[in-house]
Amino acid sequence: MKCVLIGSVALPGAVVMPVQAQKVETKVPTQPSILNVSPSELTPRYPTSPPPSRVKPLPSDRDILERTEETDYRVSALQPDYMGNLWVASWRGLSRIEPNTGKILARVSLPNTSISALTQDKVGRLWVGTYAGLKRVDLRSSEITAENLFLPSKRVLSLLTDKRGYVWAGTDSGLALISPDQGLIMTTLKNLPGVSANAMTLDADGQLWVGTLDGLVRVNTANALIMKRIDNLPGTTVQALAISPQGLIWAGMPNNLLVINPKNGTILRSVARLRGKNVTSVGFAKDGSVWVGTDNGLLRLNPHTGAVLDQVPGLPSSRVLAIATDVGNKLWIGTTEGLAWLMPKMPSAKPHLAFTRAVE
Repeated sequence: MKCVLIGSVALPGAVVMPVQAQKVETKVPTQPSILNVSPSELTPRYPTSPPPSRVKPLPSDRDILERTEETDYRVSALQPDYMGNLWVASWRGLSRIEPNTGKILARVSLPNTSISALTQDKVGRLWVGTYAGLKRVDLRSSEITAENLFLPSKRVLSLLTDKRGYVWAGTDSGLALISPDQGLIMTTLKNLPGVSANAMTLDADGQLWVGTLDGLVRVNTANALIMKRIDNLPGTTVQALAISPQGLIWAGMPNNLLVINPKNGTILRSVARLRGKNVTSVGFAKDGSVWVGTDNGLLRLNPHTGAVLDQVPGLPSSRVLAIATDVGNKLWIGTTEGLAWLMPKMPSAKPHLAFTRAVE
């Protein structure tokens, strides 16, 4: 028997408060209440005769059934906010959760649910990149704006807020620099070497590094001019980026994980255990360890040697899409089959049941 569990998941740290009896003042309702349900309606009624026998679908019906798409449970982006909560972008919608309890605090209805990236600007508005453009969500009013920006392409792949508070939108056809207050594009970089802005990160100087189809590009955040290009990387395509506490670039690729010196562009290390592996996400925790998501699991590495310290079991899917570290004292993992979380010294990850497929 299968069932779908909906709602929040009980996490460590959640406290259940006893319910105190209160005196309730009885009022005469002005209109029928939806809660006034007849007891007979709560009793299931079954037909006296058995249902008709099942009939196999006709060929035309079978074709329709085979083409029916199942619900997509992927969690493609995670974004901590300034209140300490976590925004979860799944292909079923956008939700904000309280990371200590897992409770869903808010949901935002978007016209396009193919969400690919998230970022929060300096005043707390949430920017949502989708495969149909860029949205700006005012969390106080839930108003969705900035839908008609003329980006180099409507297919947004990455988002980042720089140190000045400006928003960078990476698409499959270049970059756009956006004024978050006015919701206007300040400039575009359509001739980006490597074309596609797959991933972005900021270095210690506040300059932008972009992972493309042909390596890495450093962009001046003040004027959107190209400062440096690293295009001699094995595997070429960079699809995940992170800056270590030491200021080194960790670049995830479809067949490698590289550690690069941003000053001179030299490759310091190719992580041996990840050669030939598809690295999809990289993130550094406060303890200095580096978490690496692949399409075949989640690993914790020693940042100095690249040695594998842990391989995490218990994920809803081995295909990891997003990582958020140190949110509610937990690591959060977005996969193709839902959301999971992990705390220190836990033997395996736990799925958040509101974002996963039906369980046995």
